[in-house]
Amino acid sequence: MKRPLLLLAGSLFLLAAGTTAAWSWLREPVPGPKMTGQAASYLDLLDDEQRAVSLLPYETPQRIDWHFIPKDSRKGLQIKQMNPQQRQAALALLRSCLSEVGYDKATRIMALESLLYELEKGRQGGPIRDPERYYFTLFGQPSSNSRWGLSIEGHHLSLNFVVDKDQVISSTPTFFAANPALVQNEVPGTSVKKGTRVLAQEELLAFELLKSLTDQQRAKAVIADKAPAEIRAAGSPQPPADEGVGLQADQLDAEQTQTLLSLIRSYAGNLPESIASARLADIDRAGLAQVRFAWAGADKPGVGHYYRIQGPTFLIEFVNTQPDAAGNPANHIHCVWRDMAGDFAIPVKG
Repeated sequence: MKRPLLLLAGSLFLLAAGTTAAWSWLREPVPGPKMTGQAASYLDLLDDEQRAVSLLPYETPQRIDWHFIPKDSRKGLQIKQMNPQQRQAALALLRSCLSEVGYDKATRIMALESLLYELEKGRQGGPIRDPERYYFTLFGQPSSNSRWGLSIEGHHLSLNFVVDKDQVISSTPTFFAANPALVQNEVPGTSVKKGTRVLAQEELLAFELLKSLTDQQRAKAVIADKAPAEIRAAGSPQPPADEGVGLQADQLDAEQTQTLLSLIRSYAGNLPESIASARLADIDRAGLAQVRFAWAGADKPGVGHYYRIQGPTFLIEFVNTQPDAAGNPANHIHCVWRDMAGDFAIPVKG
């Protein structure tokens, strides 16, 4: 049965928060001033050579050059090139721009690199796998009176922010990934345990929503029998401009709506409360009824699948089609949140 979608942003947020971790997320401080302070503290610890690598002009084209694939080089200063005190400051900066849930995901994504290294170390010419190969870049001098940007990026992680006078005005693209999506075997030489599933809710809640759909709803939601190989516009400075497709949220019943909100929350909740609540408020103002859920590919794990959640203000994309490093099929997740008004605090051209 349909129901009116007259939910305030606060209601969206509370409906979707269902765990102790989620409630602790409500109590986190406003991130802007904390990010500015942590960024300045981090820079103060760098020597001149490191600072030249890690601090770039705000207007440099490198600020909008992002990607999550393994690369020989990236902008910024690697964790590997930091001393213990500098590493501690870098991780404090990472923590300041994420929720506790998001910070846990980010650090576990980094840790998965050690597992990939063990699984792939006998392969010739393979990509570099290193949990210390994550890069920190600031764009413009961080202060309470300036506009500055931040990139924290490496394989399977790309976090991008713009802070203007201690206000976070952009937090996209926000990209997380996991290989393996589910660690199916113990791997000697790494601390990553069997059963580790870094992006569990992003996948499980989507399957739950798909399974709950009626035949009529499913006919609208499923846009292709085969999942695409990758999210759209990967590495592009702006999100894809296509209109939303799939099943509209006002065609869901109450329980299905709550599952959809929980799924959206699993992405928004990676960031501090003020950023996440602003994202949810934007969705509410634009109208939850305008949000669409689209699915492509298989309706079970282990076979390629994809979904998209899109409204006037945001885009979520998720794809799981690649095998993991051990060869298990469709066990390698890429997922992203993008701002339909423009990533990197750059408005989309009309």
